[in-house]
Amino acid sequence: MADGFDDGSIGEDKFDLGGTETGRKIEKYIKNMPSLPTTVTKVLEICNNPKTSPADLNRVISLDPVLVGRVLKLINSAYYSLGQPITNLVRAIIMLGINTVKNLVLSATIAGNFSARKDSKGINLEGFWRHSLCVGVAAKMLVKKRGVDSKQYEEYFTAGLLHDIGKIPLNSVITSDYLLTIAKADRERIPLVRAEEQNLKLNHCQAGALIVKAWKLEGTVGDTIIYHHNLASYTGPYRDILYSIALANRFASLMEIGFSGDRYPDKLDAAIWDSLGLNRNIFEEIEETVNGEIEKAEVFLKL
Repeated sequence: MADGFDDGSIGEDKFDLGGTETGRKIEKYIKNMPSLPTTVTKVLEICNNPKTSPADLNRVISLDPVLVGRVLKLINSAYYSLGQPITNLVRAIIMLGINTVKNLVLSATIAGNFSARKDSKGINLEGFWRHSLCVGVAAKMLVKKRGVDSKQYEEYFTAGLLHDIGKIPLNSVITSDYLLTIAKADRERIPLVRAEEQNLKLNHCQAGALIVKAWKLEGTVGDTIIYHHNLASYTGPYRDILYSIALANRFASLMEIGFSGDRYPDKLDAAIWDSLGLNRNIFEEIEETVNGEIEKAEVFLKL
């Protein structure tokens, strides 16, 4: 699968925080963040090779007992509800598929590491991650409704789970200013991304772009983190996923499931609904079951 960097969908301007003092603080914070574990980086690398086999992936994951435990815990959790325990890693990879395992490894590692951080005093991280889980779960439910190949489900879930990761450095580094920015968005009934640009001269998508660059999160996840509030300028190959996440994000924000700081998100262009073949009633259809799916997906924050 092509990645978003190779086709020019992510320009260097996406890594520019404007040269402000706030921007420099955010850049320093992200630069000092721990890198992804070597095993995870290797998993992402080999999974981008179309010739990779389950045995190849097994050899890499087997080098990291913690990662083995995470994959097996996930496949045996209520999130999958397989009905019988799976104790063999190769069997798990064969059952789930290489791309699914790649996305599980990535989402579990990042969500687990960030959810355990203790340096944030701003927005409630429990609420933040519940919102993120909701977007991932809702995106997955939307593609199920559309009859998308089940092998792609976790691609949508992972992109949804990690779409707002750029809020973490803003929340951690400029806590007071960020809380004031969220209050401004709420008071003036404007999208949070606009309030960020007005108050901070940068937004969480730009901060997220630096994380994408630091961790080499090419492809669907990287493009989603950077473009989920700037759909019109996207020219990459993952438009379907990006549109699905934008729709799921609007659902989670309007339903106030978790806390994203964005109670008044931008309305989505009718062309997005048409592109996905969905109507506005879809929110009502998934509302009753989404909370139960979120509870199952919370395993990603507990690994």
